[in-house]
Amino acid sequence: MQRVVDLSTDGLHVAVHRGFLTISQDREKIGQIALDDISAVIAHAHGLTWSSTVFTRLAERSVPVVLCAQNHAPVACVWPMEGHHLQGARLNAQADASRPMAKRLWRDVVVAKIRMQAAVLSSLGREAGAFELLARKVRSGDPDNVEAQAARRYWPLLMGADFRRDRSAEGANALLNYGYTVLRATICRAICAAGLHPAIGLHHANRGNAFALADDLMEPYRPLVDRLVVNLREAGTESVDTDAKTELVRLTTLDLESPQGTSPLHLHATRLAQQFAAMCLGEGGKPDLPVPPPPLVLAGLGKSAAETT
Repeated sequence: MQRVVDLSTDGLHVAVHRGFLTISQDREKIGQIALDDISAVIAHAHGLTWSSTVFTRLAERSVPVVLCAQNHAPVACVWPMEGHHLQGARLNAQADASRPMAKRLWRDVVVAKIRMQAAVLSSLGREAGAFELLARKVRSGDPDNVEAQAARRYWPLLMGADFRRDRSAEGANALLNYGYTVLRATICRAICAAGLHPAIGLHHANRGNAFALADDLMEPYRPLVDRLVVNLREAGTESVDTDAKTELVRLTTLDLESPQGTSPLHLHATRLAQQFAAMCLGEGGKPDLPVPPPPLVLAGLGKSAAETT
C-alpha cells in the first residue's frame, strides 16, 4: 500500500539504505520504509538532516517531498524533473493545451466539487438542495464564479456561522491545512508520474504558485477532508495530533466509485492525471472525476481515531 511519510519530530536524520528510507534519532534507527511503498514525504519538523541522495532516490520514483510551515501549510515542494518517459511531449502538449479544453475541464472540476460539497452537507443532515442548482449553473471556465458562490454557502453550513477559513489559525483550520497538504502531495505525485508539470494550471494561475495544476485537480476531493475534520472535531480533536494525522493520511486509501470501478483515492487521482495528459495530447476522453461516497461512508471517516481517544 502506498504510504505518506510524515516527519514531525525535531532533529531526525533521514537517509536511504538498500532501497529503504531510514529514519534515525540520536544516531539510532527508529524506523524504515521501502522507497517503492512511499507516495509522498511531508516534513514539518525543525532540524531535519538528509543528503541529496534521499531526494534523488525519491524523485526517481516520482515521490514529492513537501516542506511545511508550523501551520501545516506547504511552503515548498521537491518534485522530479523526469517522471515519465513521454514527459517532453506531454509538457509541450500541456503548455499548448487549448483554452476551450481547459475551460471545459475546469467546469467539470467545479461541478464535481460542488456536488461533493452537497453530499458532505447532506450526510450531516444539513440542507444542500441549493448546491445541485448551483452545479447546474456552472458554465465553461466558470465565468460567473459559481465555485465562490457555493463556498460562501458551504462553510457556514459545515462549520458554523462564525467559522472563517484562515490558513494561519489553529484548531479546525490547522486540521484542514494538514489534510489539504496530504491531498496536495498525493495529487502532485500523480501529476509528476503522468509526465505533466504541476505549475501549469487550468484555472489557478498565480505566478507564485508552483502547484497550480495540483490545486486545480484536488478541488473535487477537498470536501472529503472537510467531512473528516468535522468528524474529528465531533470526537473532541482540535489539534493536529498523531491520531488526526493518521486518519487524514488514511483518506488517500478511501475507495471511490468511478465508471472504471472502485479504486483508492490515490489511484483515482493517478488515473485523473493520466486522463488529463491524454486530453492535452488531443486524445479526447472525459475526465474520471470523483463521485460522492454514500452518506454512511462519509459519516464513518476518521472514526477509528475517535475510538482510540
